[in-house]
Amino acid sequence: MTFPNIERLVAIMARLRDPKTGCEWDTVQTFETIAPYTIEEAYEVADACQRGDMADLKDELGDLLLQVVFHSRMAEEAGHFALADVVAAISDKMERRHPHIFLGQAEGGHHLWEQIKAAERSAKGHESAGAVSALEGVALGLPALLRAEKLQKRAARTGFDWPDASGARAKIDEELAEVEAAATQEEREEEIGDLLFAVVNWARKQGVDPEAALRGANAKFERRFKAMEVEAGEAFAGLDLDGKEALWVKAKRG
Repeated sequence: MTFPNIERLVAIMARLRDPKTGCEWDTVQTFETIAPYTIEEAYEVADACQRGDMADLKDELGDLLLQVVFHSRMAEEAGHFALADVVAAISDKMERRHPHIFLGQAEGGHHLWEQIKAAERSAKGHESAGAVSALEGVALGLPALLRAEKLQKRAARTGFDWPDASGARAKIDEELAEVEAAATQEEREEEIGDLLFAVVNWARKQGVDPEAALRGANAKFERRFKAMEVEAGEAFAGLDLDGKEALWVKAKRG
């Protein structure tokens, strides 16, 4: 099977990046300047999925694919790798992590996937330096809530975890008390960070995805607030807090 449209996209990006005849914006970009767009496009894919908008999802997946092609083109220009190497590497990885499907191994499953991932991280660590932490490879660029959850899951695999949700819940009360006892702004910031981390831990113990839960809360707040604005019209900004609260209650009921 061939993918002429992929080849077309690769050719388009090469032309855009041409130092003499390319686009003045594309030619000056770097991995660092493009990375925020890559993250943004991934979130727009997630948003389209959440809304169930397949037409939008098709467009957003195209935008995300462009990011992969863009990074690969810059890497090729620097002599590191090309898009074909990216595709080959992920193909090799998927076959390696599903040995029961592709390599004739008798058993598979999620536990084996995690074992293979851990072995890969260990191999990378030995290639670079010394012992490998169980937390190795949790990307710094992840959203903070998602990264907190991933760090906690990694730590839990080593046995460093609450036996049940009650310990995680008690930790929230402890951290909240420390926020209230903080004497300086710096201490408050640190303690609120600890409080948020504890809430993520409790959510994890409840089987709740904290990132998805907060996205849902954001969407709900946005929906209700916009309903308040529509209900009040131009008078909204001039309402006192009691008036806005009444609109909020009505929006919740609606």
